[in-house]
Amino acid sequence: MSDKINAILERITRKRIVPVIVLDHEEQAEPLAEALLRAGLDIMEVTFRTAAAEASIRRIAKNFPEILLGAGTVLDAELLKRAAGAGACYALAPGLNEAVVKAACQVGLMMFPGVMTPSEVEMALSLDCRILKFFPAEAAGGVGMLKALEGPYAHTGVKFIPTGGIGLNNMASYLERPTVAAIGGSWIVEKKLIAAKDWKTIEQLTREALALAAAVKPG
Repeated sequence: MSDKINAILERITRKRIVPVIVLDHEEQAEPLAEALLRAGLDIMEVTFRTAAAEASIRRIAKNFPEILLGAGTVLDAELLKRAAGAGACYALAPGLNEAVVKAACQVGLMMFPGVMTPSEVEMALSLDCRILKFFPAEAAGGVGMLKALEGPYAHTGVKFIPTGGIGLNNMASYLERPTVAAIGGSWIVEKKLIAAKDWKTIEQLTREALALAAAVKPG
């Protein structure tokens, strides 16, 4: 892996939690970032699922440079350019699109594509992607499927960020896996909590998740 990828991976594996965030209004970006930082989490994934995503990423990148900021649900090259221009450090997608992965290299973004099958893992590896989003984790077979993928691929150095259906009740079983860099989740940053400006609850949920993640040792 390149030094840049290693640096990003090191920060992700230090916290082991990547909050998957949907923001309807860019004004929500700063108070949410502050709540996560107060809880001790300096990683965010702001998804391109709303019109506020690009401006939200720009505001966080400008005001909180200490945050490792990712852009999620990046489905095409145009979104990649917008994410990079707004200040994102890396990008994630729910699936694997060869054109998007190649475009990410051109704009200088680390790309973590989504995979759920051996064929997709092999395609990602052929594109020199070593950090992969395992999605939708629970629907795709959960920890059992992840164990199956580890058999033929763990020796390649691949690392997974399982996302989809993961919460406080099952995150430990994923974090115990040696190939899991972190888990992605939205339960600590639910849209209803953001809409209610319930930053205190978000901070509390984040602290709980970080404490559990710190207590789990990879097998």
